[in-house]
Amino acid sequence: MSTEAVSPRPPLWEINSRVVVFAAVGAALYAVLGLISFTIPGTQLVDVRPAFALVMFFGIRFGPIVGLFTGLVGNIVIDTIKGYGTFTYWHWSVSNALAGLLAAVLFALLASRIKRQAWRLIVVGIIAELALALGFLFSITDMWLQGSAFETWLATAYGPLLVSNTLVALILTPALDAVWEPIAARVGR
Repeated sequence: MSTEAVSPRPPLWEINSRVVVFAAVGAALYAVLGLISFTIPGTQLVDVRPAFALVMFFGIRFGPIVGLFTGLVGNIVIDTIKGYGTFTYWHWSVSNALAGLLAAVLFALLASRIKRQAWRLIVVGIIAELALALGFLFSITDMWLQGSAFETWLATAYGPLLVSNTLVALILTPALDAVWEPIAARVGR
């Protein structure tokens, strides 16, 4: 690996054909691979979904618009295919989108300071965990709409989600990034 692990990035909020293609690919991959999951018993349909790492990876590597689209559209498709309904759990789809967006923005703020591959992978893991925790705070709207107590949301939705997806954020997101780095270097990205 090179000592310079960060390649130049296009403007953060630019929408071009590359962004559209990566957003579509990210959403499609997340939708298909997201079906490989299982629901944690005793929760409000909280799934352990290893494919969630794709949302944050696509955000970090290809920008906030791609991360947002990957999380939002991918989760809507997963919910629809699993029979939950297209917009029944819209707040969880928005939470997925926010996690992808936040991962991209947080990484963009720190990318210029990362000089070595090992540090990059550590930072990617930390950013993924932080984006997960912050993005899914939006799911509190589920509690408000159902009239549930805060403690119920924390114990049966948000808490189990954080616990189950911590390994996804800390291990799989940096692993995807490590696999992508040599590919990006070869294609000039």
